[in-house]
Amino acid sequence: MRGYSIWALARNALSGHSGWPRAWRSPAPRSSYDVVIVGAGGHGLATAYYLARRHGIRDVLVLDKGWVGGGNTGRNTVTIRANYLREESIRFHAEGLRMWREMSGELGFNVMFSERGQLDLIQTWAKLRDVKRRQVLLRLAGVPFDIVSPAAAKALVPILDLEGPKRLPVLAATWHPTAGVARHDAVAWGYARAADALGVDIVQGCEVLSIRRDRGQVAGVETARGFIAARKVALAVSAHAGDLARTAGLRLPVETVPLQAFVSEPLKPMLDCVVNCPGQVYLSQSDKGELVIGGGADGVPSYVQRGDFATVERVVSSLVELFPVLGRVRMLRQWAGAIDLCHDTSPIVSKTPVDGLYLDVGWGSGGFKAIPAGGAAFADLIANDMPAAAVAAFSLDRFATGRPLYETAGASNRD
Repeated sequence: MRGYSIWALARNALSGHSGWPRAWRSPAPRSSYDVVIVGAGGHGLATAYYLARRHGIRDVLVLDKGWVGGGNTGRNTVTIRANYLREESIRFHAEGLRMWREMSGELGFNVMFSERGQLDLIQTWAKLRDVKRRQVLLRLAGVPFDIVSPAAAKALVPILDLEGPKRLPVLAATWHPTAGVARHDAVAWGYARAADALGVDIVQGCEVLSIRRDRGQVAGVETARGFIAARKVALAVSAHAGDLARTAGLRLPVETVPLQAFVSEPLKPMLDCVVNCPGQVYLSQSDKGELVIGGGADGVPSYVQRGDFATVERVVSSLVELFPVLGRVRMLRQWAGAIDLCHDTSPIVSKTPVDGLYLDVGWGSGGFKAIPAGGAAFADLIANDMPAAAVAAFSLDRFATGRPLYETAGASNRD
């Protein structure tokens, strides 16, 4: 194992890994920076990396009250796709897929991206009409997306049960071959290592308490370790973005809800793609054999990270109806991420009325898949004070001008 014996591994395990070299520095925060990014998840770290790599802005501090990748980046089901409805969303996520394919090479760290495809099961006539419209738009954007028969879906996923009476029979399915998955902690670590190597400071365990303003201009952030001055402050957090923005006098149009997920005991390989039944259940199989399972967002706004039983019951009943062979499989873990949703289910990547305050929030369940494209676009916005074309439609002022971007193909959409 590249020079490590079993005894060396045991010695490091018993010593709390104290002899292992650090993957990135752990500096004390300085009193001021050009840019302070709040949130050391995928978006915050990617933004810091692209600020340093593409724009030469390296006087950057990334703060997190927890640890690198310990928020929603580590609490998701890692599905990556571009089969959205709105042209703006499609083109943004198609660029993201391209960046995912190149990420391991660019960062010099294996993020274990696996392009395995996504099969969506269509169980209502309304959804079938919707995917026919999506097929036209996706093909115009050059994104592979096909409507297939139930028999073809069964051929792709043999454990799918189409026999006998069903509460909602499978009418058709869609196949999105370029969808995939990646290792969530590897993504966070890869961006952290790369940003650190370019001089970015990453400080964990340092909660941001408020944003300080001085005559309408951002002055910096109040933290658990004291005040840190900054010309620009960028929020790349989930769940508490609205709370932090409120300390700067800004009310965000976001709602925080739990989004649950489950992991089963390890099983023999049986599922080589992502399967999604919109609004009901979705699942994939990890490299370790575990089934990673999720469903729609909970119906009640909350900051908790455990979810409610009604959602568990709905997701599991849908799972067993479609895949009865899984009825006796044991679940090992259940958790929830607290996600921010805008009422149009599209994110906010935008400047704000507070000079020097920038937002990368409201991603709902789509935050993980948007990490590379979102981080690059957010870095462009911070560096140039102008939104990149890829995220121009995600501006905050769309709510004031009456131009919301209703994205009904978001997994967290609760229609």
